Amino acid sequence: MNDDGKRPSPDALLAEASRDERGRLKIFLGAAPGVGKTYAMLNAARQRLAEGVDVVAGVVETHGRLETQALTRDLPFVPPRRASYRGRQFDELDLDGVLTRRPALVLVDELAHTNIPGSRHQKRWQDVEEILAAGIDVYSTLNVQHLESLNDIVERISYVKVRETVPDAVLERADDLELIDLPPEELIQRLNQGKVYVPEHAQRAIQHFFSRGNLMALRELAMRAAAERVGADILSYMQARAIEGPWPTRDRILVCVSHAAGTERLVRLAKRLADQRQVPWIAVHVDSAREALDEEAKGRVHEALALAEELGSATASVSGYDVAAEILAYARSHNVSQIVVGRGGAGIGWRRWLRTSLGSRLLRQGEDFIVTVAGRAEPEAVSRPRTAERNALFSLRPYVEATGVVALGAGVAYLMSLFLETPHLTMAFLAAVLVVALRQGLGAALYASFVGFLAFNFFFTDPRGTLDVYHREDVVTLVFFLLVAVISGNVAVRVRTQVESIRASARLNALLSDFSRRIARAVGLDDLVWSVCEYVSESLNCRAAVLLTDEHGAVHLAAGDAGREGLLDMDRAAAEWAIEHNEPSGHGTGTLPACRWYFIPLRASGKPSGVLGVRREERRFALSVEQRRLLFSMRDQASVALERMRLAEEIERAQLVSETEKLRQALLSSVSHDLRTPLVSIMGSTSTLLEMQNSLPVDQQRELLTTVLEEAERLNRFVQNLLDMTRLGYGAIVPNMQWSDLRDSVADAMRRLRRELTDHAVELDFPQAFPWQFFDPLLVEQVMVNLLDNAAKYSPAGAPITVRARLIGDDVRIQVIDRGPGIPRGERETVFSMFHRVRQGDRRTSGAGLGLAICRGFIEAMGGQIVVKSGENGMGTMIEFTLPATRQPQLPQEDA
Repeated sequence: MNDDGKRPSPDALLAEASRDERGRLKIFLGAAPGVGKTYAMLNAARQRLAEGVDVVAGVVETHGRLETQALTRDLPFVPPRRASYRGRQFDELDLDGVLTRRPALVLVDELAHTNIPGSRHQKRWQDVEEILAAGIDVYSTLNVQHLESLNDIVERISYVKVRETVPDAVLERADDLELIDLPPEELIQRLNQGKVYVPEHAQRAIQHFFSRGNLMALRELAMRAAAERVGADILSYMQARAIEGPWPTRDRILVCVSHAAGTERLVRLAKRLADQRQVPWIAVHVDSAREALDEEAKGRVHEALALAEELGSATASVSGYDVAAEILAYARSHNVSQIVVGRGGAGIGWRRWLRTSLGSRLLRQGEDFIVTVAGRAEPEAVSRPRTAERNALFSLRPYVEATGVVALGAGVAYLMSLFLETPHLTMAFLAAVLVVALRQGLGAALYASFVGFLAFNFFFTDPRGTLDVYHREDVVTLVFFLLVAVISGNVAVRVRTQVESIRASARLNALLSDFSRRIARAVGLDDLVWSVCEYVSESLNCRAAVLLTDEHGAVHLAAGDAGREGLLDMDRAAAEWAIEHNEPSGHGTGTLPACRWYFIPLRASGKPSGVLGVRREERRFALSVEQRRLLFSMRDQASVALERMRLAEEIERAQLVSETEKLRQALLSSVSHDLRTPLVSIMGSTSTLLEMQNSLPVDQQRELLTTVLEEAERLNRFVQNLLDMTRLGYGAIVPNMQWSDLRDSVADAMRRLRRELTDHAVELDFPQAFPWQFFDPLLVEQVMVNLLDNAAKYSPAGAPITVRARLIGDDVRIQVIDRGPGIPRGERETVFSMFHRVRQGDRRTSGAGLGLAICRGFIEAMGGQIVVKSGENGMGTMIEFTLPATRQPQLPQEDA
């Protein structure tokens, strides 16, 4: 429990908690093959086995070494998986066998191994990740040359390109790391003894990869990788437990970046110190509100931070009133050992003694750090900033305002003196000091304190009109007034600084929240990228553009204002470089700085898919630290939105493919049933007529021909349904509206279905005087054919079918009622979907499931509606459709 109120880092606590949910990974790291990684892993595994731990070997590569093979005896194994590749057999890790066996610890040698094509994962470290996710501990081995970040360094050292690599994140996620070290002379001796490679290969290896110089360099890389891994563990441990640093385990350098001239020289000095000592370094800027920075000063800060990033430093910007305290707090939280700071000027006028330099404060307060105070730059480099500082110092406006406020306070004190005693009058002057501090800063507040002190002494203490003081109590009052005024002014300035910092943070959060809401409402890719450009342009007061890559990898302008001349070749080259290298480019960077645009990559699925560019009309411009932070935050949100939209498009395509596949299967099922059945009847009847036409009686020939005709009509109806459904899908149905008698359309439908309606009596329930209506008679006839056909299919033999028509208000309501089993309430809407009958499995009757879908399309094309209801007395099904009723025009009377 710490006493200073510091809390553990939430990220560090979450990282520790996540490790408890998975297996633990221990990596035996070596500088080269043959140093004894597998031997050490087997020794550690046998020790765990002796402790009663369930240990199995998944993959152990002994390479024929007898001492290593001896350690595998009596060690349980998961049998390897035999895999064939290019006519040869290979033994691979049986991942499923390990997961089924579920031991407490499994040995998986050679973490960087590439699996045989056809395996579940491409790399063995991916197999290990799945084993760890299952809660199983893993011991594995790795050579330093297989680390992805060191691959090119190893190639430059040894002139050997290592093909099999492991991401550095795998080493970072390892719970334990054991460095297996062997001096180069001993490793070369092992090579000569044939303990690493066979003798004919050993000499060639010594002359190339295993030369003494290469082994020394690889050994240093391995030690450095292990040290960095241990250093990261220490930092995470300290942050998780809120331990204040530094712990003198490994050096880290922090350089203080300010707006003073020569800060870039300070950054280069820190880079040289870090390179000499081979340690990481951090560039930190403290945004303090003690002095308002102009655009030139903000530009110097931005250029210094950009230079630090270019030289390989981590950068950070923090806010606070006390610069020294903020730097020391940041250094302790990040386990920094050395702080590099500029000496700074000696001050101007009274500031020589009023203000202590940052270096002096760090030397006095940072006793547990090495503080390096660098000398000032050359006179010509600092002459212009000193002039600017002098101009800022002697700006009269804050002091004139402070004088006026103090004079107003004196007037208020005079009015108070008519009613109150002298000591109480100091409240008016203290209020004046607070007002000046909140409005004009610390310098004006101190000036107001001294002016108020003199005014109070001159006007309100005896003898008045002089600076003399007669009474002892007045002396005490004056001294305490000055002390309280200075302290109050200082506190007011700090409060003002914190309020401005909170306002800036709230403004940034509000901008990001508004930006998030705006891009969340985007309905397509074009809408999204245009929203990003508009918001970035409004927030940063600049031009903005989004460039994306197409399916061929070419970069094109997706949205934004590229100006009258458009994008130049240099602009496109900078954008392509940013996408290819996943780094900023263009104006203000070290890559194509002559470009007019500043491009940052948009990442989707872990790789750039485009860039976000900003541009101002000024020839030289620099984004402030706050603007850069805002731009990168909006870039991150835009990248997430692009990824979300890409995933949505993939899901939509997958759904479309799925629905298309269902539709294809339903259509094939329908065709195989509803086309084949009538075709079989037609073929059987015609073949019978051809073979037996001379011997068959005339009535049997007529019956066969009637069957052929009826089945052909049935086939024609089915084909017509398919064609009608296609026309509906393309919106090609245009009703031919005319005055018609609804009873004629019903009668025509019944004639077409005379065979299907043989076992059913159709009861027509029409009013005697039912007027003609304005509709398409052919569409209504097809609707009635489909409805009566469905009713006949689902009604038991002998059950009647009712067709009822009524005029209800402004609608004509037609009902087709059967006595079948009915349709469940939950399926009354889905029956109008295509192939619904087929997806139910055709349990009762045949049919493609197109009839009701076509009915809905035809009825809605004529302005009507169709629904499914329960039949009469809750039995059967009632399908009801309505059409707009139209008053029949009066026909002229014929002459008698």
